[in-house]
Amino acid sequence: MDFGAVFQTDPPSSRVVQLAQLAEHHGFGHVWTFDSHLLWQEPYVIHSAILAATRKVTVGPFVTNPATRDWTVTASVFATLNEMYGNRTICGIGRGDSAVRVTNGAPSTLKTLRESVEVIRELGNSRAVDYRGSTLRFPWSTGSSLEVWVAAYGPKALELTGQVADGYILQLADVDIARWMIQAVRDAADNAGRDPMSVKICVSAPAYVGPDVAHQREQSRWFGGMVGNHIADIVDRYGSAGAVPQALTDFVAGRTGYDYNTHGRSGNDHVDFVSDEIVDRFCVLGTAQDHIDKLTALKDLGVDQFAAYVMHDSKEETLRQYGEIVIPALHEHVLARG
Repeated sequence: MDFGAVFQTDPPSSRVVQLAQLAEHHGFGHVWTFDSHLLWQEPYVIHSAILAATRKVTVGPFVTNPATRDWTVTASVFATLNEMYGNRTICGIGRGDSAVRVTNGAPSTLKTLRESVEVIRELGNSRAVDYRGSTLRFPWSTGSSLEVWVAAYGPKALELTGQVADGYILQLADVDIARWMIQAVRDAADNAGRDPMSVKICVSAPAYVGPDVAHQREQSRWFGGMVGNHIADIVDRYGSAGAVPQALTDFVAGRTGYDYNTHGRSGNDHVDFVSDEIVDRFCVLGTAQDHIDKLTALKDLGVDQFAAYVMHDSKEETLRQYGEIVIPALHEHVLARG
């Protein structure tokens, strides 16, 4: 299992770069950042600084979208960074959440998402692509390599992911729900004639290592509110029975609204509907051994990467415990299984 660290691009940007360096030092293979240009600083500028300050980590947005970013500009960013730093970028993409909603916009359609994945991936891999009636290619780009991973929850989005994505991003760490979502993506890939195991699986959630679980819950409760936004959209579209696991639709029943001005922050004041049980299920909390146990269960489902949201008041200590205890234990688990 690989490990990613997800950060918000709050100022000062030098702090984000330092955390990325620390993540690499502790054995994380990916560094991801939010992409919501009004709520946080511009990520792609900071990505360049992270790549310059590190040696091996792969860097990308978690996640971008086709609405606020021109697809060809997005692809050009990745191809340029790859030329500068040696194919160390990755593109996480979804329909759009805070970046579009904070300006009263709406998430992109699945058709638009599908088309954007094709355009960004082809151009980002130094290949030609048809775009709005023209054949485009970066004449200056050779040898660029870029994977595009899609974030999804709903049945149609999961189907699209299995059909076209290089990887699947699931933003919650509940083992039972993850099993259902992963199987949906694998089935879609199989039905599309792809090798189901060719789609890499990334589960992401807040990770906080320490003994005070009650405090960890309060620092992580915001995540349930973020997930609730996506699930509420699915319930509005499909109803509350059958489209997604009942545990998810039941969880958003008490949701009354959401303020994007405190999106992704521990001080979020409108997540009272998120119970302690949901926080425990969706996040990875507790001692290092608690993390090892939960991540081992996710690894056994076929999860290739766990991306830890490190957005709380114990960033350095959590990264340290992952580097010294959790990551080595998961590697030993893999070796033990042969």
